[in-house]
Amino acid sequence: MGDRDRGYKLTDYIELDDAYVGGKRSGGKRGRGDEGKRAVLLAVERRGKGAGFMSAQVVDSISKETVKRFVDECIHPGQSVRTDAYPAMNVISKTQFHESRVTPGKEAGKWLSWIHIVISNLKTFINGTFHGVSGGYLQEYLDEFCYRFNRRFWENELPNRLLNACLIHQPIRIADFR
Repeated sequence: MGDRDRGYKLTDYIELDDAYVGGKRSGGKRGRGDEGKRAVLLAVERRGKGAGFMSAQVVDSISKETVKRFVDECIHPGQSVRTDAYPAMNVISKTQFHESRVTPGKEAGKWLSWIHIVISNLKTFINGTFHGVSGGYLQEYLDEFCYRFNRRFWENELPNRLLNACLIHQPIRIADFR
């Protein structure tokens, strides 16, 4: 699933944000800074009043290097990208038209409405379907979520599309999972 989506790059008007996904620890922090959570970068296209395609990637930390790598891999150059004002996001302006804004928590849903909906749906998907995930396989769960999200309007075609993807994909060696 991830292999199929890595072939696409997002275009037009894009919202980008980071999220933290992982297990809860008693007394732990929420979001950034909790050692039990994994950092994820997500981007979604805005198309009219709706959402287009999305991309998501697990990263070691939210830094200028990881943001640049994510943007280079997932977004065509010269697109309009909207983010919060986290300093690591400033690197986006080197290849994109970047808009950032400091937004209080109550207004974040207005400034980055679709990416926050996607992040909420991702967390519900993980907790509702798998009842939590381990950090070691988080990218595979993200790949499945992106694959389903990007094909949500072609639900009847999903089994055939997935079978086709399996048939043309390079075989995976067992050693790759150890």
